Amino acid sequence: YPDAYHSLPDSLAALQEASEQDRYKIEIVQRFAKNGSLLEIGPSYGGFAYLAKNAGFRVETIEMDAKCCDYLQKVVGVNVIHSSDSAEVICGSEAYDVVALWHVIEHLPNALEVLEAMTVNVRLAGYVVISSPNPDSFQFRVLGRRWLHLDAPRHVMLIPIAILISKMEQLGMKVEWMTTNDEGSVICNVGGWQFFFVNLSSNQFIKDILFRIGRLVAKLFSSIEHIEGKGSAYTIVFKKVKN
Repeated sequence: YPDAYHSLPDSLAALQEASEQDRYKIEIVQRFAKNGSLLEIGPSYGGFAYLAKNAGFRVETIEMDAKCCDYLQKVVGVNVIHSSDSAEVICGSEAYDVVALWHVIEHLPNALEVLEAMTVNVRLAGYVVISSPNPDSFQFRVLGRRWLHLDAPRHVMLIPIAILISKMEQLGMKVEWMTTNDEGSVICNVGGWQFFFVNLSSNQFIKDILFRIGRLVAKLFSSIEHIEGKGSAYTIVFKKVKN
């Protein structure tokens, strides 16, 4: 992860503005839980955590970037644990009403261990929200190794929807809601095409033209990518139904 991987808003006003791009996330969570304790794994600078706190949740976070941890504590105002081993931290934590991972599970080398740990520490009838790139997407089938969301070496595991659901069901969770058409997924669709075309040239002038071509191609294929299951990312809400 380069030093500039996380771009921290330079003021509370900037944080408030930046967090609006995460508004759809808190709206998804609030369909199922209105308040309670919420753990976010991998919050970056904390746009979603900020919205969740303002919505009335008691928010805790686990983040491996030291600068983000300082920002989360001092500016966002949420509890934060500085660690790159989420599974170990969760095993010693309280039980939560909601656990959220927004495009994080694909970064974890021990993703299955984290799934097991957090499902133990979600209260009965609590929720786990997972959003991640979709390896069954139309875009991946077309672009293959040039697909933006492979993002090696940062993305170490892309979990197909069916495999994730099967694993979570083994852990006592059931699907409450699932889509490849939420706002974040649509952004991933467009970004994937733009990235593909922009990287066809090193000339900045040509890159600008290719960027616009990428947006046009995204529009061309939008009807396909809006078919459930075909989008470049998925968001699944799981409910804990048994211990």
